[in-house]
Amino acid sequence: MQNAFVAPGFIDAHVHIESAMTPPSEFARAIVPRGTTTVITDPHEIANVLGLEGIRFMFESAKHGPLSMFVMASSCVPATEMETNGSQLHWYDLLSLQNDPWVLGLAEVMNYPGVVYGDDEVLDKLRIFRQTVIDGHAPGLSGKALHAYVGAGISSDHECMTVKEAQEKLRAGMVIFIREATNARNLKTLLPLVTPYNHHRFCFCTDDRQPADLLDEGHIDFMVRTAIAEGIDPIIALRMASWNPARHFRLYDRGAIVAGHRADLIVFDDLQAPRPHMVFRGGKLVAQDGKMLWPRRHVSERVLRHTMSVAWDKIDFRIPVEGEKARVIGLIPNQLLTHHLQEVMPAENGFARADVDRDILKMAVIERHQYTGKMGKGFVKGLGLKRGALASSIAHDHHNIVVIGAEDESMMMAARRVADMGGGMVVADNERVLAEVPLPIAGLMSRESIETVRHQVDQALVAAHQLGSSLHDPFMAMSFLALEVIPSLKLTDQGLVDVDQFQFVPLWV
Repeated sequence: MQNAFVAPGFIDAHVHIESAMTPPSEFARAIVPRGTTTVITDPHEIANVLGLEGIRFMFESAKHGPLSMFVMASSCVPATEMETNGSQLHWYDLLSLQNDPWVLGLAEVMNYPGVVYGDDEVLDKLRIFRQTVIDGHAPGLSGKALHAYVGAGISSDHECMTVKEAQEKLRAGMVIFIREATNARNLKTLLPLVTPYNHHRFCFCTDDRQPADLLDEGHIDFMVRTAIAEGIDPIIALRMASWNPARHFRLYDRGAIVAGHRADLIVFDDLQAPRPHMVFRGGKLVAQDGKMLWPRRHVSERVLRHTMSVAWDKIDFRIPVEGEKARVIGLIPNQLLTHHLQEVMPAENGFARADVDRDILKMAVIERHQYTGKMGKGFVKGLGLKRGALASSIAHDHHNIVVIGAEDESMMMAARRVADMGGGMVVADNERVLAEVPLPIAGLMSRESIETVRHQVDQALVAAHQLGSSLHDPFMAMSFLALEVIPSLKLTDQGLVDVDQFQFVPLWV
């Protein structure tokens, strides 16, 4: 190529590969042609299901591939004690990862109340990784609590929703990872804070991005183009995508085009809208004109144990009426935060039912790891279904079966089909399964190509939209309604959680 530009390969500062529903070897096929040559991943999705066994599977899948995958040791498995998951990683379990050259530090510390109030288990994890990079996760944390959190050695945050929040964390000394995920789009909101004087304290990350967005919009390259279109200087945007994360994670062998650095490079012809025509990793051409030049690699997951153990005889979607008003999770489109609502619910024969006219549906989280029969029940407003149900084994971060629906029969059909497949996503209408996405690897990932998974997900979204949902991706939205570390109201298998108070609350007011 003539008159082309060369820049360092892109680095994703924080990503959960499992959210692409494919193992690292397949994930690489989607992002390397778009210029990403390094990712910093927290494999806590699979770790919450399979513990260290799951993390080792991710390493095996990434081995000898075209993408450099570095790992941050998962700090919150489980995220809190208010959920039931498939494994626990204590501080002494994480010691086995410390000396691995592909492990850079401690991943997002989501239990920020545990840090602020001095929980011994959380502080022990911080102590053993004190000489490394420790990433944060502290949505809405402010004032003295924020400074306590930063003072514990945590150096970054990717949960900023507003310029004001990001500015306070920036002033507290944190590096801000600007996120553009499938269901948490903060890029355009936060870019006005970036200046020529402070840009070195910003990185780009995707966190959770599903196949359709990866294949259609792109990865870090999409964020770079968007930033430039929003007025960020192209050189600054490219630094935020390469040099800045390399320095933050102490990867001093990449992020720049200088002697002695890795030849992880992209070649493109438009500085105002970079689209890589050639991608080099370690000096080898691995992708050209959007196509991988690296052979597709299959990784066997047969060594992984079965992860669906549901006590169906204890599962009952009926919700007895125990008050005039119920607490309702208020979904906010394209955000992970939720409202804490109170609504009068219609009833029949002493049991509450969904109210589709007011867009209030039933929601349940069914424990699927330990055959306990635990089941959290509640209501959610904003998903939009007029009939039927959606179910999925992707429910951050415990990944129990989450199901939302207008009728109990549809909810049972969808949930049971998820379990029968070994995990996945299902759209059901009464006794009919309208669409499904099998995810047999830990209930999180597929054995198929990312293009096949994308097609299956598209079909599931079409079916969900036919049932009434108007959300861009109702499955992604649903997957975060069970995450009890992001305000304000969430549901786990153990019950309803007021995240602002960090405690269980009764369903009925």
